[in-house]
Amino acid sequence: MRELLNLLPLLACPVGMGAMMWFMMRSGRKTTNTPPAEAKAATFETDPRHQELAALQEQTESLRKQMGLQPEAQAPAPGRIR
Repeated sequence: MRELLNLLPLLACPVGMGAMMWFMMRSGRKTTNTPPAEAKAATFETDPRHQELAALQEQTESLRKQMGLQPEAQAPAPGRIR
């Protein structure tokens, strides 16, 4: 009986890991309603983060003009095709 109690902590880790893997595999079977790629592209313009980024870029551009600095060439935003 004492030997069994000594083995219990050693078995807790692999048994717990197996249980977690089993639960994760079961949850992966659920279908999710992901929007098609076209819908994701349509929301790119309406994403508040991208709108804020565009506003900050415009503000930076106007400040550079006020200071008399040359505007930097900007890389296209990720996900955009020019």
